[in-house]
Amino acid sequence: MSDEVQRSMIPIPTVKRYPSYLRILGQARESGARYISATTLAEELGLKSIQVRKDISATGIEGRPKVGFDIEELIRTIRHVLGWDNATDALIVGAGNLGSALAAYDGFAAYGLRIVAIFDKDESKVGRRIGSLSVQPMEAINGYIKSHAVTIAVIAVPASQAQATADMLVKCGIRAIWNFAPKDLKLPDDVVAQRTDLATSFAVLSVKLRKKYGDESQI
Repeated sequence: MSDEVQRSMIPIPTVKRYPSYLRILGQARESGARYISATTLAEELGLKSIQVRKDISATGIEGRPKVGFDIEELIRTIRHVLGWDNATDALIVGAGNLGSALAAYDGFAAYGLRIVAIFDKDESKVGRRIGSLSVQPMEAINGYIKSHAVTIAVIAVPASQAQATADMLVKCGIRAIWNFAPKDLKLPDDVVAQRTDLATSFAVLSVKLRKKYGDESQI
């Protein structure tokens, strides 16, 4: 079975849990451990051990009875399944506060993502340095995408500009969009999109807080 087929067969909820597994596995490795059990992973993440075993089995890794899973092997395999063992280039559209913060964040490298360029239509921002990058004009984005074979774009523009920006990126050859704008995008079926909705995340946090502490959460 090819890597692509194997990855496509792993359920999205399982994929979403893998980064949490990597965090716990990394901590265990730093403490000097060589093996870890499904029970330990489950306890750390508030999951059932049967769920952990099912998630790990999707990678093809098998644990050893009474020993557990080889931490190094599991880290390496999960990173491979996620595609984090090969750096992928991406560009950012929008050099405002959010786009600038994303461009300056150096933690993406741990996930196999490399931010290689940032663009903005505001001429006053063009040329400004953000980390190791220099903001480029939107007029240059088509040529950049084609000459550098970039297929992933991060949208960090206002909601009113998001759809037009996405349409432009698709025409330029972008095939995957990470959308930080508070706007649902209409995209062709062959374009992959993931929206990071800060409002939704805060709504969940707020409800969890109220459930746990009730009116005390307002103090």
